[in-house]
Amino acid sequence: MGKQRESVDLSGHILPTSATMVGVCVTAIGIIRLMHAGTVGFYVDKLLAIDSVLFVICSAFSFYSARNTQRSAQLENIAESIFLAGLTLLGIASVFMTFKVG
Repeated sequence: MGKQRESVDLSGHILPTSATMVGVCVTAIGIIRLMHAGTVGFYVDKLLAIDSVLFVICSAFSFYSARNTQRSAQLENIAESIFLAGLTLLGIASVFMTFKVG
């Protein structure tokens, strides 16, 4: 029971955070388009769009993890992995944006 409770608590953190990260990605795409960042901006906004989709998928897995008690741990592990991949892509995109602006 303790392990299941811990799993649901993590889903409770992943779900709202990944939904917020979708908004961060969409905002960054808008900023890049306003900057007219050229070739780098073209690739960064595509990367952020993919990243946004990853965070939406992560949100779905996290939601289903909170709802499905039998497979909660498995679904949460998937959500966690996708979330970390999304954060990694967001970090890469921010590095490219920094070099373009600087």
